[in-house]
Amino acid sequence: MPAPAAVSTPLVLIHGDDDFAVKQRARQLYQQWSAELGGMDHEIIDAQVGNSGEALKSLNRLREALNTLPFFGGGKAIWLQNCNFLGDERAASAAAVTESLADLAQELKAFPWQNVRLLISAGKVDKRKTFYKTLEKLGKVEAFAAWSVDDKNWIGEAETLVLKALKSRGKEISDEALAELIESVGPNSRELTNEVEKASLYVGDRKQINPADVAAVVTRNKQARAFALGDALGDRDLPRLLRTLDEELWSMKFDSQKSEIGLLYGLITKVRAMLFLKEMMREGWVKADVDYSRFKGQLERVPAAQLPEDKRFNPLSMNPYVLYKALPQAKRYSTEELIRAMELLLHCNRQLIFSNLDESLVLQQTLVQIVRGGGEAVPASARR
Repeated sequence: MPAPAAVSTPLVLIHGDDDFAVKQRARQLYQQWSAELGGMDHEIIDAQVGNSGEALKSLNRLREALNTLPFFGGGKAIWLQNCNFLGDERAASAAAVTESLADLAQELKAFPWQNVRLLISAGKVDKRKTFYKTLEKLGKVEAFAAWSVDDKNWIGEAETLVLKALKSRGKEISDEALAELIESVGPNSRELTNEVEKASLYVGDRKQINPADVAAVVTRNKQARAFALGDALGDRDLPRLLRTLDEELWSMKFDSQKSEIGLLYGLITKVRAMLFLKEMMREGWVKADVDYSRFKGQLERVPAAQLPEDKRFNPLSMNPYVLYKALPQAKRYSTEELIRAMELLLHCNRQLIFSNLDESLVLQQTLVQIVRGGGEAVPASARR
């Protein structure tokens, strides 16, 4: 998320799929402009519409606001808020709306901006359209893209957001608690801000937030709850592993986005992480008995040139806290056991896809074999 920058132009578009960041930045800029201009004539126009007719009404209100002088003199700030007809929405595709936006673009080019400032906040925008190109040329455009787990830098940006939010509340957080908070919530700036508020209220007058506080009050999202199955496997705790598997299988009945294959891929990622750590410890790149802060420092010194470019096989592309939590777990398995676990999981994958066996039974049997260890390797005929 880009840091708020000083704005010298009277025309600004703030957009992006990070709805929370867009609204937060737009509100900050509107309040700043209102304070700088003074007076009481500032205007907010709701541009979140349901059809083309409502979109045209919003544009007409904007024209009226632009052409109505402040009643008491001075300046005027106008905020076209939550605009949802600048992208590929149904209302945006209407010919009348397209034409009205094109006309407005021409009007903005000729508009005398003395003591008038226009702020537009939106979600999706179509950068190919005349209106966007006009705003980009005449004024300033700020974009806020939502974080994704595939983004290399989202964790660092999330840490910055959390630390800034805590500082404004006079709170501090340990490295372990910060990592636990971000892992629990995931790449969602709004939810992170909400959970920071909860944790700050929970600790009361105490300044420091620790991992126990995070565990007590922070809500774990779907992604974080999925880690529980991998953690039970890593801890080699068979009763907890089977209990967690049952909970996950039950939750699938109410969540169409979850599947046995999805659970399996999460387990493969966990075993792969433990294998990575085994090799990294063997190479002397990381040590098992360190705190989280020192572990992150060790990761920064790992020679990147000796690791594969493919993110699926590069431990440095993983969440560092996930790796850190897997450190003691990797010591519970031998390298041979982890290699056999990968073979068992891949065999399980084929059974889930190509056989008519009960999926839950296939997963249970595979996990029992991994945790108990020993036994024979998966036959070559089963691996094909």
